[in-house]
Amino acid sequence: MTDELPKTHAATGAADREAAPGQPLLRIEGVAKTFGTFRAVDGVSLDIRAGEFFALLGPSGCGKTTLLRMLAGFEAPDEGRILLGDKDIAQALPHERPINMMFQNYALFPHLSVRDNIAFGLKRAGMARADIATRVAEMVALVKLEGLEKRKPDQLSGGQRQRVALARALARRPQLLLLDEPLAALDKKLRESTQGELMELQRRLGTTFIIVTHDQEEAMTMASRIGVMNAGKLAQVASPRELYEAPRSRWIAEFVGDVNVFDGETKLRDGHRLVIGTRDAGPLVVAEPREPVGAGKLAVAIRPEKVKLSRRGPVSEAGYETAINRLDGVIADVCYLGGSTTYKVKLETGGTVQASVANSARLDVDAYSVDQQIVAWFSPDDCVVLQS
Repeated sequence: MTDELPKTHAATGAADREAAPGQPLLRIEGVAKTFGTFRAVDGVSLDIRAGEFFALLGPSGCGKTTLLRMLAGFEAPDEGRILLGDKDIAQALPHERPINMMFQNYALFPHLSVRDNIAFGLKRAGMARADIATRVAEMVALVKLEGLEKRKPDQLSGGQRQRVALARALARRPQLLLLDEPLAALDKKLRESTQGELMELQRRLGTTFIIVTHDQEEAMTMASRIGVMNAGKLAQVASPRELYEAPRSRWIAEFVGDVNVFDGETKLRDGHRLVIGTRDAGPLVVAEPREPVGAGKLAVAIRPEKVKLSRRGPVSEAGYETAINRLDGVIADVCYLGGSTTYKVKLETGGTVQASVANSARLDVDAYSVDQQIVAWFSPDDCVVLQS
């Protein structure tokens, strides 16, 4: 088997329609779904490019799985269109779409072997027996299950069952593969290694992947773009870096990763800087936001890893403007996490700030202890201003 696999899918009951150059492979336009009085998906519009690894991220009940099920054909939207290439597939049956879905519980047939589980969809599609054998062998090699073809699911580990489900989903070479929390049942070590394997597999095949997850780290590790959903709507669509460093709202800042948030109001403008008076941290100097912010209540967000700690205050460096945001306080809590240590600092102003410090030394010669006087400081450029 070569590393380059054909991009076309086998018989699926639907024409193989590639997106025109410059056009998205998948276009979701104003899609909505209501169950009784509950609006699970509320007017979602989204474009997904061919060959993209896209993540739908959000808390439980936000609508991400319902949206995925509408893409797969297990639910029909009440409003809107779902375009794959130039064809509206919103009302098409699941088997009529060049789309496959890998379920959270894998949905393997317990009475079938690994080989027969992978071959199941190919047989349903009417593929010739010799072609099925060839395709199954390709899939087994692709997901590294050689020698396990005759085993039943209950004879496999959780990671192996996950690979069988993935091979079955990819066997018909869909244009679009949907993954519903595919790594949730795996332990942390196996989940991390499987993330890398999925990314490599997606790059090799060039298939468009859409993964649904509530795990922020998983989404940021695997996806080239992330759509964050909240209450049935898309709150923001961005790259992992942009989502983390430039959240569009306070809700996103607090949902994605750890963050310190200080509520306040604009006091004055000084060139390209704002001075925002906060209740818990006093006046903070921040860089002028890219997008204008209105008058009234604002919030200043700062990630814990941007907060520096020192016993005497900021160290002066050439070309670096120090001591602009200096917060005096005392260490209230220490949490050692291996690669880093998180410190909670009780400020003299009454609030708290969290700092995450990399453990670069093997011994804790530079560590701070509870009740120790400390100075927390950060640059105006590390602050994000949000409408509160």
